[in-house]
Amino acid sequence: MNLSKTELNDAELSRYSRQILLSEIDYAGQLTLAQSHAVIFGLGGLGSPASLYLAAAGIGKLTLVDFDTVDDSNLQRQIVHREANIGQAKVASAKSNLTQLNRLIEINCIEQKLSPEALEPLIAEADVVLDCSDNFATRFALNRACRAAQKTLISGAAIRWEGQLSTYDFRNPDSPCYQCLYPQDSGQELTCSQNGVLSPVVGMIGSMQAIEAIKALLGLPTLTGKLMLIDAYSMMIRTLNLKKDPECAHCSSALTERDPL
Repeated sequence: MNLSKTELNDAELSRYSRQILLSEIDYAGQLTLAQSHAVIFGLGGLGSPASLYLAAAGIGKLTLVDFDTVDDSNLQRQIVHREANIGQAKVASAKSNLTQLNRLIEINCIEQKLSPEALEPLIAEADVVLDCSDNFATRFALNRACRAAQKTLISGAAIRWEGQLSTYDFRNPDSPCYQCLYPQDSGQELTCSQNGVLSPVVGMIGSMQAIEAIKALLGLPTLTGKLMLIDAYSMMIRTLNLKKDPECAHCSSALTERDPL
């Protein structure tokens, strides 16, 4: 958290006035957001709306992590990118368009796959981490790194007409982890390229990830210990309790205090 920023300037007070009116946020909460650092892994279907809303909401520092480039097939759902960005690195494309949305915040880019060792210092600097990736390897690595650093991880996923969302707040010792939900040997993962996805579904989940990130930064109630399941085809939303799995490789009491990545 950037505590060197001690007040909001006139431009920020005007821009964020509708949020400041919310009693749960107010001036103090908006200043907290301006002091905060969110790291977003993946600037695709989930990371696009999440990054747009976090930038618009006034998160003071965003770090964008993605090694991919913009393709025309991305534009159906990855709304932070434009036709003019095809062929560009996704992080560069996203930074350009987010800067046009809000020049009052800092945006940093990491255009590469990060090793477990490289994840550690980045996660340590973050106030909240958003997992907007599309593969289990990244999800498991972020789960381990956030748990080790006791950081809050906002995890979303979407496929076809369905989406899911949960928050793993490792500041809370009772929080389950991602592997309590999906053991690392749970089987083959589904991908949008093979199964398809409806564009607004990723918009729903990504926007909800931004909401959960803001709530986590402000100390408001989140989905920690719960799993939200969304079926856009039937417009049904279910919220299930999610507890620590006693057989989880990371949450079992036999583990040491710090897991290797």
